[in-house]
Amino acid sequence: MSDQSTVHTGNDGFQGLVSDEQTSSHLVEDVPADRQGAGGGATSEKMKRATPAWLRVGMARYALVLVWVLMAGYYWIREPSLFASHATFSSIFGSQQVQVFLAMSVLVTSVAGEIDLSVASVMGITATAIPVLATQHGVPLPLACIIGVAIAAVAGLVNAFFVVIMNVSSFVVTLGMGTLLIGVAQAISHTQVVSVQSTGLAKLSIQPIFGMPISFYYGIVLALLIAYVIAWTPIGRAIVFVGANREVARLAGIRVNRIRFASYVVGSLLAGLAGLILVATVGGFDSSTSMTFLLPALAAVFLGTAVIQPGSFNAIGTMVAIYFLETGIFGLQLLGYSGWIQNVFYGAGLVVAVALAKVIRDRSTKVA
Repeated sequence: MSDQSTVHTGNDGFQGLVSDEQTSSHLVEDVPADRQGAGGGATSEKMKRATPAWLRVGMARYALVLVWVLMAGYYWIREPSLFASHATFSSIFGSQQVQVFLAMSVLVTSVAGEIDLSVASVMGITATAIPVLATQHGVPLPLACIIGVAIAAVAGLVNAFFVVIMNVSSFVVTLGMGTLLIGVAQAISHTQVVSVQSTGLAKLSIQPIFGMPISFYYGIVLALLIAYVIAWTPIGRAIVFVGANREVARLAGIRVNRIRFASYVVGSLLAGLAGLILVATVGGFDSSTSMTFLLPALAAVFLGTAVIQPGSFNAIGTMVAIYFLETGIFGLQLLGYSGWIQNVFYGAGLVVAVALAKVIRDRSTKVA
């Protein structure tokens, strides 16, 4: 597969940065010996024969899980009384529901070969609009929630119009939209923290079930649903095909622009739901903090390409990456590192994730 299948001729988003593996990884086992080179091919074959197939597959798919276990074990040994507690477990797994929804928002557009840098701001405008409408304008809270999520959907429609219909760079459009929404959120909130008090709304997010907030299970269901759609439905396979190579997908009869358009709208809807969960969980929002949610979501989505389906955007891998990153940050904070470690860890995680994705892509390209 040529480089064109990785960087499409259309808008310059991620455009299948790692999604080629979904169409080329099956070629690995079928490469003739004469294409592997005389010396390197023989050495590679000896190594393959010496390593059991199940071990090779397991290391390729679950290496990050092994690192996660080792990292948790290290923190456990260093701080057994703090790390090995139910409070720590709840803090790691029960506090990431907003990040899960936001990462799934990024994932939906990424699988289709697009990029949306406005998802954190879309989440922010929803999380700002709901308290403002409910407390300052007397709008009933259920209606305020619907309007807030609807605003997110409109933002997705605007992004899709300019990127898909007008063929403007997705980087430019979504970055501009993100900045615009931050400004709007600050204007309607008067650059202040806005809040809303509602026991009913809070129960929708923090009601405990088996020791975990109910919103934790929302994230699990969402990830499983997206994983099922991508892997087991015709529309999911079409989305993957579009993300791998737009032109080939178009020649195959897939309505490429319709899928691209829908990916922005669905992604923004999920970001809006993230904003709703955020308000329900903490009762308010500071619009100036919107962009701090973007880097963790990007890092999780790209790091997730190293798990379960190496080289491919996948929901389960993204979930693993989210909790892997949170475990690392939480453990370092227990060891006495200050708040700056969060930015360092997420930034390094994103760089490593993209580098791993490139290595996997390059290996598959050479084999193909």
